[in-house]
Amino acid sequence: MNRRARTALSLACVLLLSACGGTRGAPDAKSPVVLGYSQLGDESSWRTQNSFSIKSAAKRAGIKIMFEDAMQDPANQIKALRSFIAYKVDVIAFSPLVETGWDMVLGEAKAARIPVIIVDRMIDTADESLYAAALCSDFYLEGRKAGEFLLRKFSGRETPVSIVELAGTAFSTPAIGRSEGFREALAGHGKFEIRFSEDGDFMQSKGREIMKKVLDRFEAEDIDVLYSHNDDMTFGAIEVLREAGIAPGRDIVIISVDATQRSVDYLREGTVNCVIECNPNSGPQVMDLARRIVSGEKVPKKTFVRETTFDEFGDLDSIPARGY
Repeated sequence: MNRRARTALSLACVLLLSACGGTRGAPDAKSPVVLGYSQLGDESSWRTQNSFSIKSAAKRAGIKIMFEDAMQDPANQIKALRSFIAYKVDVIAFSPLVETGWDMVLGEAKAARIPVIIVDRMIDTADESLYAAALCSDFYLEGRKAGEFLLRKFSGRETPVSIVELAGTAFSTPAIGRSEGFREALAGHGKFEIRFSEDGDFMQSKGREIMKKVLDRFEAEDIDVLYSHNDDMTFGAIEVLREAGIAPGRDIVIISVDATQRSVDYLREGTVNCVIECNPNSGPQVMDLARRIVSGEKVPKKTFVRETTFDEFGDLDSIPARGY
């Protein structure tokens, strides 16, 4: 083979490798933004809706999404993040199961110059340069709202108020914020006593399991309030209360977080007394952030999703349909 033929063959090989996409270049008008998304799992109806919002928003925005379900395991999330880095996606987004343990893998993303968006929950890190933006709920405020409802509900009562707490996943941002905000709101009001608290991982089955344990340990008349960190655990607990002949919302005041349609229906019928909204429909905001970050635009470091509270003191007929 002469020199001219060898040169032509080499050039053809280079062009072929380029066409196969051995590495991703910067996206342009003809190549869609590629987003790697690691979802923590599918533990609740809220999470199912959140995943739907992410996927459908990506489709509407014309963003190619690589979606991985970690099945409640941080190790699976780290594996997914590393696969996104290896693929050289344009941007990574993930909902961290717990707050700690992310510095190393996010450092790898930073070294690869792939920006990261944290969604729904936060991470605990001393290096905020490891992520470009965070979009989440104000979980501390959600907890405070739950406590403030109790202050109003029991404003005329002098005797102790006994509280059972169904907490979320240990060391997760929602569980930490909802617990701390709740306690802060009740601080200085000595009649409120949290007599029992256990982590239920935001799962309906755990809500059932823990509520059975509570009723084995306490007489029903010794429990005034059930504060549950999410609707699914609340639903499990309500099933157990009804089986025991206890009227939820009447015999025991119930506060739940999420505001799914089912919990709003329970609020209207008096089965639940207060519902704190946690909005799962963050998909459009995630896609907007992804596009802006990839284009080099400066975005806010942290953004809170807009949320509200519904309770027995409000106009229950004005609550819009939830859609999930």
